[in-house]
Amino acid sequence: MSTTLSPLAPKTQPALPPIDGVRIATAAAGIKYKNRTDVMTMVFDAGASVAGVFTRSKCPSAPVDLCRANLAGGRARILVVNSGNANAFTGKKGKTTTTATAKAAAKAAGGKQSEVFLASTGVIGEPLDPAKFVHLLAAMAAEAKADAWADAGKAIMTTDTYPKYATATAKIGGVDVTINGIAKGAGMIAPDMATMLSFVATDAAIAAPALQALLAKTVKGTFNAVTVDSDMSTSDTLMLFATGKAARRGAAAIDKPGDGRLKEFARALDSVLSSLARQVVRDGEGARKEIAVTVTGAKSAASAKRIALSIANSPLVKTAVAGEDANWGRVVMAVGKAGEPADRDRLAIWFGDIRVAHKGERDLSYSEAATSAYMKGDEIAIRADIGLGKGKATVWTCDLTKDYVAINGDYRS
Repeated sequence: MSTTLSPLAPKTQPALPPIDGVRIATAAAGIKYKNRTDVMTMVFDAGASVAGVFTRSKCPSAPVDLCRANLAGGRARILVVNSGNANAFTGKKGKTTTTATAKAAAKAAGGKQSEVFLASTGVIGEPLDPAKFVHLLAAMAAEAKADAWADAGKAIMTTDTYPKYATATAKIGGVDVTINGIAKGAGMIAPDMATMLSFVATDAAIAAPALQALLAKTVKGTFNAVTVDSDMSTSDTLMLFATGKAARRGAAAIDKPGDGRLKEFARALDSVLSSLARQVVRDGEGARKEIAVTVTGAKSAASAKRIALSIANSPLVKTAVAGEDANWGRVVMAVGKAGEPADRDRLAIWFGDIRVAHKGERDLSYSEAATSAYMKGDEIAIRADIGLGKGKATVWTCDLTKDYVAINGDYRS
């Protein structure tokens, strides 16, 4: 957790209301730092359903393995998250720790080990000693409170400069339901699952298959559309829990994916995940500017996204933005290297509303002064029109500054 707040941090944070069927507790176990909360639990009433999306890394952490195995059951009683140690690439010791944690967590929550979900974040390759925190779980579960969402967001931070929160309401069957979400992430952020850690809960009554389908669809344009440094974590975890308690107030129970009554809820979930994902980008290590990269006119949406990511992940593009230099030649480079269909003589590029390149050359009306003035803002929009089709996509990233190198150069010290 950084002591210097990102200049892109939200000016205000939303107050997350209690969600019926969810209680939260945090504790300071001293896993890496003294006097800092680094363990968080969410305890769910019996019957809560669960969905999850995880890293596609071929070197996943031990907690990711456990979550994937338990997700098949579709039920959750307790989530345990620790910061300061990722419990990744820790061999048999990693599994020993998750087993010990799951056993203690299940007992604390009064559930089965198959209803336990774990996540860990921090340094890779360091064994995580369960003795540091499993003895705390019983008291945490007993003392957990419904109004501790703010504490939960802070407990899962690592190099983050601020906690990430989002909340929304929607109607299902004419009855209001609530969605709350928290996230952590600032570095080792790249899409192709869900990126970093994020935990979302709702009082809606949605069965696990429908919940999973909804989450998998929503993640595509939110957490799968952000990148800070192109590096995918071993521990990326996004989980969505539904307690079903709103059914007591008359909310319809949803069992099947694609149920039309989920439309408003789906929009609200997209809003929550989008907010959390962009907060992660805006807290990118050393970030000073948020960059929205939009590609239009590509052969397909998938092609557009690959080109957009090529631009967003380019160190040359990101450092140019950091230096407030509208170096559109670097965007041309990133389009060309993406390996997707493109035509040099049809390509057009914009910085904000200023078209800087058109039909294979600098725009005839290009103004260096106007473009330089635009680049001084803290939100930069780059658009590339490929001129070949109707495919389009937007991804979000941040600039690359000297501070990113400083933060990651001494991460383990």
